[in-house]
Amino acid sequence: MKHRNSHFAVGYWSRLRQGRAAPDQADIDPKALKRLLPFVFLLDARPEGGFVYRLAGTTLCERYGTELRGKNFMAHWDTDSRNRLDGLLRQSLASNLPLCLTSVGATEDCRMIEIETVLMPITYGSEQAERYLGIAQVLTDVSPLIGRSITFERLVSSALVREDETLTTIELPPSAPPPPRAVNEDGQRHPRAPHLRLVVSHQGNAAARRDVLQMDSHETLQKLFDLCGATASYQGQ
Repeated sequence: MKHRNSHFAVGYWSRLRQGRAAPDQADIDPKALKRLLPFVFLLDARPEGGFVYRLAGTTLCERYGTELRGKNFMAHWDTDSRNRLDGLLRQSLASNLPLCLTSVGATEDCRMIEIETVLMPITYGSEQAERYLGIAQVLTDVSPLIGRSITFERLVSSALVREDETLTTIELPPSAPPPPRAVNEDGQRHPRAPHLRLVVSHQGNAAARRDVLQMDSHETLQKLFDLCGATASYQGQ
């Protein structure tokens, strides 16, 4: 994970578990995530298949140019990314491990940004996780989104996030900041959450096993440009 808010959110999710496989939605205190709320969303895994937004922060809705509540999470992803994401999200729910996604988002006129999305499994009055607490952050300059919205998104890489109590095995880039500690209403710091690292899981079916998906950035950008060029050509007819 690259963004400090991703570290904070996963640390908060970890503290809420209190020995359980996943925290319950009722345990989430919006005040603890106050500064992150514009980027936070809740995602529902439907029994018949698919993942639907239950709630989404105002900034996220602005970035995608629409109210996301009730919308399909996969709607703006390309076909290949949708196929990969379905297996990844279901594997994350089954294993009760957060999923970190890196993607490239593009506007209609082919302006691009890099996005980091973290999805954390939560329960809803049951023992089995069936929803996600998510947070999406732009890692690059957000100026391409001024007056524009994201119309296309492509998955670049993904990894499950696993807790690790050992400092020497943290597998984060040297430049990544440590997870900040949450502060309660009395001004006291919560105990520090376990350290986090990205891992590869070899469980699940063949599609789900590809939980770390590496794609050459030049290839990704070329495909995006090709798509945008095809769109522009179509609109010009």
